[in-house]
Amino acid sequence: MHPIKLCLLALLGLLATIQTSPAASVIVVKGSTTVLPVVQAEAEAYMKSHPGLNISLSGGGSGDGIKALIDKSTDIANSSRELKPEETKLAGKRGIRPVLHPIAMDAIVPIVHPRNRVKNLTIDQLSQIYQGKIRNWKEVGGENLSIVVVSRDSSSGTFESWGQLVLHGAKVTPRAQMQASSGAIVQVISKNRYAIGYIGIGYLNKSVKPLTVNGIPATTETAVSRRYPVSRPLYMVTSGEPKGGVAGFVQFVLGKEGQRIVEKTGFVPVKKH
Repeated sequence: MHPIKLCLLALLGLLATIQTSPAASVIVVKGSTTVLPVVQAEAEAYMKSHPGLNISLSGGGSGDGIKALIDKSTDIANSSRELKPEETKLAGKRGIRPVLHPIAMDAIVPIVHPRNRVKNLTIDQLSQIYQGKIRNWKEVGGENLSIVVVSRDSSSGTFESWGQLVLHGAKVTPRAQMQASSGAIVQVISKNRYAIGYIGIGYLNKSVKPLTVNGIPATTETAVSRRYPVSRPLYMVTSGEPKGGVAGFVQFVLGKEGQRIVEKTGFVPVKKH
């Protein structure tokens, strides 16, 4: 056979192979920065055992994740809160049926600079601090220093949960410094001995000091039992019951290995393993 014909046949064979080969699967996950480190660790572990799968992961806040689910631009929305009534209504109009999958429990922990001598605050004291009614640490047993209030921004599910569980619907003081992530709050508090902030328990490290709330420390046991007063579940949200690769990933997160990863990242498993 002529060499050119042989080349053409080889090229056609290669094209046929490319066209019939299955495309790499992609799962898009967007949303909560609190849930982000958990799902990032889950995704890394899951992709190792599923080499043809790519999990695209980004933060931005629970509100952004839920919006992306409603807009059909994500397969999974990570959220540290339940959907708001207006989000549920809009989802229905767009043909989306949000299904919440609790994957971990979290405790929202108030944090201060390690040099701050305050160790405990009540829910009422936290509420008054965040409303701007208590402005000096000496009012709650600390030094004569002005309090710098640091908060998550309004797109955050942690902001929403803090507003419900601590502020009971009251507004955060306009003097508050708003931060886009829990990691950013840790950085600010670690450098400012006047400041107070709040983060998910998985973000705690030695650069900041956690406070007890109503005398109760944030631990695995107190979060699961809900004795710790600022506890809440963390969710992966899908449109309807998940199918295919999305279902496999959600099942992995809720399985024994996935729940061990939840614990390793500093959060509280929802299932025993």
